[in-house]
Amino acid sequence: MFRTTFQENSKLCMVTEVKIKPRNNAIDVFRALTMLLMIFVNDLWTLTAVPQWLLHVPANVDGLGLSDVIFPAFLFIVGLSIPFAIKNRWAKGDTNFSILTHVLSRSLALLVMGVFHVNLEMYQPELALLSKPVWQLLLTLSFFLIWMDYPRNEQSQKKWIGKIAGWLLLLFLAITFRGGTTSEPVWMDFYWWGILGLIGWAYLIASVIFLFSKGKLTGLWLGFIFCLSFSVLAKLGLLNFLSGLRPYVWLIDNGATPTLAISGLLATTYYSKLFINGRTGRFWKTIGIFVLISLTLGFVTRPVWGIHKLGSSPSWVLICICISIVSFAFLIWLVEIKDRKHWFSLIKPAGTSTLTCYLLPYFHYAILALTSIALPDFMRFGWVGIIKSLIYALIIIQITGWLEKRGIRLKI
Repeated sequence: MFRTTFQENSKLCMVTEVKIKPRNNAIDVFRALTMLLMIFVNDLWTLTAVPQWLLHVPANVDGLGLSDVIFPAFLFIVGLSIPFAIKNRWAKGDTNFSILTHVLSRSLALLVMGVFHVNLEMYQPELALLSKPVWQLLLTLSFFLIWMDYPRNEQSQKKWIGKIAGWLLLLFLAITFRGGTTSEPVWMDFYWWGILGLIGWAYLIASVIFLFSKGKLTGLWLGFIFCLSFSVLAKLGLLNFLSGLRPYVWLIDNGATPTLAISGLLATTYYSKLFINGRTGRFWKTIGIFVLISLTLGFVTRPVWGIHKLGSSPSWVLICICISIVSFAFLIWLVEIKDRKHWFSLIKPAGTSTLTCYLLPYFHYAILALTSIALPDFMRFGWVGIIKSLIYALIIIQITGWLEKRGIRLKI
């Protein structure tokens, strides 16, 4: 099942009849815009008097803020990218086993980073060897050392020295970690997977579904319906009889996270089968129906469980799918049809070195904490602060681009 010969892969490529492009510009722009917004909303904690519509809606409130749609959009983009990546590997003759191994290694990397980031929130410096900012700095440095995209002409010895140093540093940080309270100190523990960990699980599940279905729509739709149904049943309490299994075997985030990623698989698959092959009218009609059904189901079922990111309600999932598909469709029109890719050149590094861009603020916030440097209050208040956070996100992206040109970027 996991091993496919080159001849079988060739037949599969002929059956799908997809013209594989090196990169999809609309996806790159979508990823860059989403990362820009992710850095922006992640910086809002430094401000006061921020409009509520920019923030996460509280857990007990039925509603949706800008911050509630950024992460779902990124999961959707993860799904958008998977078919292009796997089909390119098939075309090169890679076996399903080698592809699965690659997927597992990438997922594991994200899970490790996610768990460490969650424990960072629980760090108690008065109990530990290192201060929290120093621990955070060294943690981020270890990620760079381990998962750096080392140049191919780099001597393998230097590459492995860097990776081994990174793993040893990560081990040291794990050993010296202390959380809990003075009376009850604890070591690193599992609380939840963190943002990166959830992305890792969504990527793994969506990739496996695409591999096992061989990219066929029937299999992708079955995966989508299963994950969404799991989310619905869990939210209604109809899976409580399986509560004994939950600590050991459970679909991550009650199925909500993989549902968002699989919706991206579907969008890209329709794009490949219809849009790239010249059947544009059919493509716009298909995604239009997808949007209409998602939006309708999201609002019709809203009275049952509300729209909640915290709690991952099915209405939140469906409405975010709708928003993501509309955004992707608009960018296809703007970037692919109207050829306005150059409009987004300023934020391009956020779409090509995304993980690097996401991790850079961890360096910055730690350094600020060590130096106690703070901007004047008026620059962290209201709309002035919002503009500051937007400029901050743009600066992080420019630093990412500067590092990318010098070969410093993460790749998992």
